[in-house]
Amino acid sequence: MLDNDPLANVLHVDLSKRRFWIQRRKELFENYIGGTGAAIKLLTEECPKDAAPLSPDNPIVFAVGPLTGLFPLASKTVAMFKSPHTGNLGESHCGGRSAVAIRMAGYGAIVIKGSSEIPVYLAIHGDRVNFRDASALWGMRSNFTVGRIIRENEPNAGIRTIMRIGGGGERLVSYAGVTTETYRHFGRMGLGAVFGSKNLKAVVVSGKRSFQLKDVKGYQNKYTEIHRAAVDSPAMKKYHDLGTAENIVPLNELRGLPTRNLNEATFEGTPKISGETFAEQYLGRRLACSNCPVGCIHIAALRDPYKDEAYFYKTSMISYDYEPIYSLGSMLGISDPQGFLKLMNEVEVLGLDAISTGVVLAWATEAQQRGIISERETLGIKLNWGDYRTFIKAVWRIVEQPNDFYKALAHGVEKAFARYGGKEFALSFCKNEMPGYHTGPAAHVGVLIGARHSHLDNAGYSFDQKIMAKKRLTAEELVNKLLSEEHWRQILSSLVVCFFARQIYSQDVASEALKLAGFDLSPEDLTKIGENIYKEKYAFKRREGFSLEDVHLPKRIFETDSSIGALDEKYIRDSIDYFRKSYQG
Repeated sequence: MLDNDPLANVLHVDLSKRRFWIQRRKELFENYIGGTGAAIKLLTEECPKDAAPLSPDNPIVFAVGPLTGLFPLASKTVAMFKSPHTGNLGESHCGGRSAVAIRMAGYGAIVIKGSSEIPVYLAIHGDRVNFRDASALWGMRSNFTVGRIIRENEPNAGIRTIMRIGGGGERLVSYAGVTTETYRHFGRMGLGAVFGSKNLKAVVVSGKRSFQLKDVKGYQNKYTEIHRAAVDSPAMKKYHDLGTAENIVPLNELRGLPTRNLNEATFEGTPKISGETFAEQYLGRRLACSNCPVGCIHIAALRDPYKDEAYFYKTSMISYDYEPIYSLGSMLGISDPQGFLKLMNEVEVLGLDAISTGVVLAWATEAQQRGIISERETLGIKLNWGDYRTFIKAVWRIVEQPNDFYKALAHGVEKAFARYGGKEFALSFCKNEMPGYHTGPAAHVGVLIGARHSHLDNAGYSFDQKIMAKKRLTAEELVNKLLSEEHWRQILSSLVVCFFARQIYSQDVASEALKLAGFDLSPEDLTKIGENIYKEKYAFKRREGFSLEDVHLPKRIFETDSSIGALDEKYIRDSIDYFRKSYQG
């Protein structure tokens, strides 16, 4: 990398002592590129072994990459921390303006440690770091209101990011997220609760740095090439037209759409909550992350009439994607599109992860229907499939935690079934709630062995559709294919390139773009670095006690046929055993 590249600057912030300093870490970015590669090294260095996730010792690491601000679709920020939800590696990715703002402020990474005595928010404007009193913001009902107040009081509109938590993070719900720019999120693994434990309400970042390039003409040509590929790509057009919500109908037709806590894998209400329906009847606007020509963020406009006021409406703008439609729609049996949007809006107001929230509510609904819990635990709420109004009430109680039952729900389905039973239909993998794919064994094995236990780690669902539906791979072949994909994704998330652009950023294209950014790395170098980053993640996970030896496999995934038929439990366990012996050590 170039000697004066600000990417090598790591900003350290100590909330306990209200001090900050900048460390030059050129070797870190040269060896691990940035993003997830730099973040796992910083997390390993800064997080003491066995640190409690909600203690001041647990760091929050934000990291961006060398293509951020230079090339299209390099628009993600990686957040890394010890997860309060799983007790292990926490990693979440977010778009919006966060990545470009951090890079333009002059940093490749930000490390936040300690805990403030009073609620604060950080305002980082270039080399100035301010600790603002956030006492008046703490406890506000709506996450959206918090964002609006900060917007009105901080400079650099249009080039800043505002990352903040809602009531879920304040009340330490273990799957609370962090919202950026209203419609993007660090959703999974509980970053919001880590913010809350530090009395950190928000982080604002802005900057006005410029970039120095040695080969301006070469850069312009490569930029044009990547931009054109993004604009002309059929896959990118799909994301622009319908967003990820486009997947609802195909997955339903494939019999891979989890429905009513995966009692079924098809949903009769799919046409009402499909991407096509939302685009035709509710789409209010499309948005794009910084430096992205695609615009995959779809915002629904929901008009809700005021009581006793004819012709007066409140219009709410609500982001929707495939995963929330699955988790708060089909998973809960909700086919009313307006009901889904109202539930989604409450989840956003409170700053919760939509996937975990929906899966938790689905478990609770089935538990109540089976008589495992009663209205005594739910405090009078009768949970029924499709009844979005009662689900809204339950969501608020999860955050308020008025009794032991809601306290358990606030920490995920594993905590809930450990206290109340219902393990056989509790849909979690390595303590993280199930993503929206019941396409076959690769989807579930991929989540189990993935470093983040996420559907995006290695896209196992794609292997089910492209390979497993035609030919059964051996357990060894499946694991090796999944890991090959995951190793490459470590590079994409170190650059940090949106995974939707993975077909555009091939190894050759990534290597060429990196060279223009000052990194001389061949495709072979990238492959090796990707493997090393994955190993670093698993080294951290093992250090913190992670093991697949006695992993919980939900019985339900074997009871409901997937897209390619019934799943073989032995095959999945053989895959895990092979991975554990060959890769985990």
